[in-house]
Amino acid sequence: MSLIDLFPSYSPAAVDLTDSHCHLDFSDFDDDRDIVMQRAMARGVQRFLVPGVKSATWPRLAQLRQQYASWQIAFGLHPYFIEQHGESDLEQLPHWLQQGAIAVGEIGLDAHVGDMAKQKRLFDAQLMIAAEFRLPVILHHRKTLDTMLPLVRKATICGGIVHAFSGSYQQAMAWIELGFRLGVGGVITYPRAQKTRQTIARLPAQSLVLETDSPDMPLCGFQGQRNEPERVRLVYDALRTLRNE
Repeated sequence: MSLIDLFPSYSPAAVDLTDSHCHLDFSDFDDDRDIVMQRAMARGVQRFLVPGVKSATWPRLAQLRQQYASWQIAFGLHPYFIEQHGESDLEQLPHWLQQGAIAVGEIGLDAHVGDMAKQKRLFDAQLMIAAEFRLPVILHHRKTLDTMLPLVRKATICGGIVHAFSGSYQQAMAWIELGFRLGVGGVITYPRAQKTRQTIARLPAQSLVLETDSPDMPLCGFQGQRNEPERVRLVYDALRTLRNE
């Protein structure tokens, strides 16, 4: 429970926030990464979880982690880049997980991307690695929440985060019962996202984490702009309003 829960009159500016999903290692931030982080910290965002998405970017991610003490990192093979992944990447993954990773991710299944058989093969393999290392996982999904659930359960994963959750209340509770937290981002700032907003409003607060997915998934009012971790503050404010807390 945070100070804002205990003391509703407590200054929001003093709340210590985490962006639990942002891709600050992407080239989108190469020209002003330090400035972006300074803006975020000025808004109370003090910690950043940066997941890896493909093996070609893992060395740079590990290097940046050494530069920024406020970062935590994860390594994984994102289904969006399925055509770039190979068996050698799976062989490399255990090595990189030993370079300070706190999770395996971003991994998952995406029904909008081709070669689902390859996606499932790589996903299963990464779940096995996560179980071996006793690490949580950071899950990407599009129309695949129900497909992934039994696979994750079978792998005896020790929890993690369902990134950018947008499912039903029943789906949410199934993942929560499995020990997962649900990523809440810019989607709740859109009035048209009624299903997701209503679901998030009903869920246990301790099962939710804040995220931006920077540079992607812009908030309402920022369409067409690069997303930044400082806007996790706006997600936080939207969540408080949505839940009347």
